[in-house]
Amino acid sequence: MAMASSLMLPAAAIVLPYTTSSSSSSTSRRFALFHLVTTGAIVLPKSQLFGAKESELFKVAEANAVEKLEQPEQNLFDWVKNDNRRFLHAVYRVGDLDKTIKFYNECLGMKLLRKRDIPEDRYTNAFLGYGPENSNFTVEITYNYGVDNYDIGNGFGHFGVAVEDVAKTIDLIKAKGGKVTREPGPSTDGSTVIAFIEDPDGYKFELLERKPGPEPLCQVMLQVGDLDRAIAFYQKAVGMKLLRERDNPENKNTVAIMGYGPEDKNTVLELTYNYGVTNYDKGNGYEQFSV
Repeated sequence: MAMASSLMLPAAAIVLPYTTSSSSSSTSRRFALFHLVTTGAIVLPKSQLFGAKESELFKVAEANAVEKLEQPEQNLFDWVKNDNRRFLHAVYRVGDLDKTIKFYNECLGMKLLRKRDIPEDRYTNAFLGYGPENSNFTVEITYNYGVDNYDIGNGFGHFGVAVEDVAKTIDLIKAKGGKVTREPGPSTDGSTVIAFIEDPDGYKFELLERKPGPEPLCQVMLQVGDLDRAIAFYQKAVGMKLLRERDNPENKNTVAIMGYGPEDKNTVLELTYNYGVTNYDKGNGYEQFSV
């Protein structure tokens, strides 16, 4: 079979050097070029790839991209509008993997989906949730050998779990020795009953009383210092929609709910702005969520 005459570079095949140039157009041009190459919008001939240095590769790609870069910069984010996406999993670190797995299973009803040990990198992680990873949001918890506690910080707020009976679930959690930080009661808007608990490492979970739905692990809450800026980022960078926004002057905060579909059927992101607070400590426990 004849070898193809061109080769599409995979994502991260080219790493562009950081530039401190005062020219914003130069920086934007390099970002645009990186996007076009890594997404396959630019295809480089093999004859120009093999044996080439990074600087030479960049020049070749730039030469092939001149016409494409003449498009408006906002077009670079068109893929966000056309791509199908959902929340995949949240990643965070725990001090005792087996203890956390047991708590999530017995108190919250999560299932252990898979577990893997990576001895060469000295960590073990586990995926838990309420359904298969290919259709449900999951949590990925990581245990690093020899590390038994983490600073959670205050940037991460909580996970939300939908349950049919909050009071009954709280009784079960208490019986298992779990920590309840807010007893069952009405939510701020009065729409449902909620309660708050903490897992063995101190990560907070909000229990929300709802009818059974396709995604019980229904919410990730993050605290932000600039709500409008955060909303714009999640809309433009990862294609989320602003589902609703609510100001709570009695609690001195404003909340925005974002996601890829209705709250009763999908995991959503809850962004909370607390009046006058512009910075938060990320800590080293919670790491990220994947889309």
